[in-house]
Amino acid sequence: MNQTPNNLAAFCWSIADLLRGDFKQSQYGRIILPFTLLRRLEGVLEESKEAVLAEHEKVQKMNLPEAAQEKMLLRATKSASSPDGLSFFNTSKMDMSKLGESDIKTNLESYIQDFSKDAREIFEYFNFGEFIGQLNDADLLWKVVQKVRTTDLSPKAISNHDMGLTFEELIRRFAEGSNETAGEHFTPRDIVRLTTSLVFMEDDDALTKSGIIRTIYDPTAGTGGFLSSGMEYVHELNPQAVMRAYGQELNPESYAICKADMLIKGQDVTNIKLGNTLSNDQLYADKFDYMLSNPPFGVDWKKIESTIKAENTLKGFDGRFGAGLPRVSDGSLLFLMHLLSKLRDASEGGGRIGIILNGSPLFTGGAGSGESEIRRYILEADLLETIVALPTEMFYNTGIATYVWVLSNKKSDERKGKVQLINGINLCGKMRKSLGSKRNEMSADDIATITRSFGAFEVVDAITLEELGLNKPAEQKSNRGRQSANPKTEAPKTFASKILASHEFGYRRISIERPLRESFQFSNGRISELRFAAKPLNAPMKWLYETYGNDIITLWTDDEECENYGVLTEHESEIRKYLKTHFSEIKEAKIKELLDRNIWLAQKQIMLKAKQLQELAPQGMGKAQCNDMNTYEAKLSIACQDQGITLDTKEKKQITTAVSWKNPEAEKVIKKTHKTKASPIYGLFAVDLDGKTQVIEYKTDGDLRDNENVALDPSQTVNNINEAYFKKEVQPHVPDAWIDANKKDDKDQEIGIVGYEIPFNRHFYQYQPTRDLVEIDADLDAVSAEIMSLLQEVHS
Repeated sequence: MNQTPNNLAAFCWSIADLLRGDFKQSQYGRIILPFTLLRRLEGVLEESKEAVLAEHEKVQKMNLPEAAQEKMLLRATKSASSPDGLSFFNTSKMDMSKLGESDIKTNLESYIQDFSKDAREIFEYFNFGEFIGQLNDADLLWKVVQKVRTTDLSPKAISNHDMGLTFEELIRRFAEGSNETAGEHFTPRDIVRLTTSLVFMEDDDALTKSGIIRTIYDPTAGTGGFLSSGMEYVHELNPQAVMRAYGQELNPESYAICKADMLIKGQDVTNIKLGNTLSNDQLYADKFDYMLSNPPFGVDWKKIESTIKAENTLKGFDGRFGAGLPRVSDGSLLFLMHLLSKLRDASEGGGRIGIILNGSPLFTGGAGSGESEIRRYILEADLLETIVALPTEMFYNTGIATYVWVLSNKKSDERKGKVQLINGINLCGKMRKSLGSKRNEMSADDIATITRSFGAFEVVDAITLEELGLNKPAEQKSNRGRQSANPKTEAPKTFASKILASHEFGYRRISIERPLRESFQFSNGRISELRFAAKPLNAPMKWLYETYGNDIITLWTDDEECENYGVLTEHESEIRKYLKTHFSEIKEAKIKELLDRNIWLAQKQIMLKAKQLQELAPQGMGKAQCNDMNTYEAKLSIACQDQGITLDTKEKKQITTAVSWKNPEAEKVIKKTHKTKASPIYGLFAVDLDGKTQVIEYKTDGDLRDNENVALDPSQTVNNINEAYFKKEVQPHVPDAWIDANKKDDKDQEIGIVGYEIPFNRHFYQYQPTRDLVEIDADLDAVSAEIMSLLQEVHS
């Protein structure tokens, strides 16, 4: 057999022929992968096997701890082909040819237990012991072992590099055969190739030098696809380069596959960790040259919220999350900040990041939010190089829009202060067979188009794919149902690239205030509302008053001598039942308050005081409507003083709320006067009061409050930008508006809160003219005629 990686993978996967019928297709990989690993490890250990067994006999007599025994046995793995020794060993005298048929289950389990800890752990996380039992029960274990041992997977027959490619192909087949969970473990190869190329291509010259040593890291390692791709990329450039892989994975099975893949490739598997990267970073002290990641989209971090917030609060920028925290419902940006904290320092050569995110991190969260502050940190620190928009339906478990972000702390001079946006949403072709939600795939030409654009760092106006030489087959349209006589013209598929300054994604959100205008009137209707307390008791009290207050026997009156007013004791059970059904939000404490006569009497007294103020003459409030709320306090004070009425703060507030309302025709309500220079833009107006010019500040109307986003411009002062915008865009439409000067950014203390967003689609929007009305009318007429014809057939 020609031992190419694809041929080897096909041979190994042919074990599935034995499993078919007894196991599900999604289980094939869980059996084939560990058996392939076992055969490879056996081949790697063959040269040093006798030396390890001899050393093991000596070590056993020393009664040492396992860790000490492992160190001594690892030294015995040195050989001519591995002068530095191996990172694993096996102390069993058996191999796959000596397991025997009768006791094969027991022997195989014993054989695996005699591996060193790191290798043994891989089989444990594969749950290999469970599958050994199932294979034995199905009388398949011997047959599978015999099939596996017929192929030579030793280093003499297949190099580490080719064996890695073989294992990757097996992983791909496993992932594609497990569509329901593939997205949790496996990033499609086309996306991996694109992201890897974008991250590494800027360093191609450096990577071709002799003696090069680099590190690569994936905090969401999955099955190790990104790590393998990074090593493959460097190997193609420079076979002598050393690439050391690091990673952490949460899912035990994916962790086992990744660790097995790294072991096959000759990596130090102690650098592959199991656990939650965000809450328990097991490589916290390490920095890396290259980082690649495809974190889960839209996954909440509620379970680790306390840990993340504690790091943010206690460590700030000395930790990973100093820039801010996104909302708990989406932790994508937490992974991005984690990666940024792992960048090798620029003075030591810096690092580069490639991360796949959905659309949410681009624009979710307004100015001052955690997401906006994270984007602000990235852009103001000039860490973002490019964002590439990918086609939809590219992943196994989701069809949503996705983007590749490339970040670096070692930008070239031409890229400093700039961000490149690449629109590659049309660079794909339909797959012959869908894999879960993955219906599209990117060809080598598609990937090359994006990487060339990134490498050239140039603006590309919307250019059709035909002009690029990428002839894509037209999408098949459904021919079901009635077809339009004048179908809408499809927009041509294009590719484009834009280069923007980092500050162009920023804005300053200024608050626009408008004056409060209120009227007041001591009318009977408004005063009667004082009989009932404010929310949440208002509605239940109205129902109780209408139901029990108007009872002909126990009629509630406003006389001081009325003994029945507010007495509800004998109706408590039916009241509780009604409240539970119709006012379920009312808690027990509030129910007790409703049943207490004191609250009814207190509200009644407030209402009677308001009536007294209404009726008194000549100093009373009267029943007429007044459209100048500025006179309210004086009139109320005089009326109270004239009749000896005392209002506490609560009573005064309730009365004022009941008798006043917002009225756009009323006078502006003055908050206070200032002994300073007028500044209408910031809410200080020069007004003639009593024949004297005074500087007035008005109360604000919260319902009319608005926010305006003003683009950042480093060439001008903040106040000049804000004021110019206000005079042009706001003042002509609402002359009495002003900028709230108290709303300032926490960081620069300038007026307005800074925000950042990356409106990708807005930058690449292409206007498509609507269909002509004549065409639409013709279609409508045709449909109407068809409907009438069908109706006539029904009636005839």
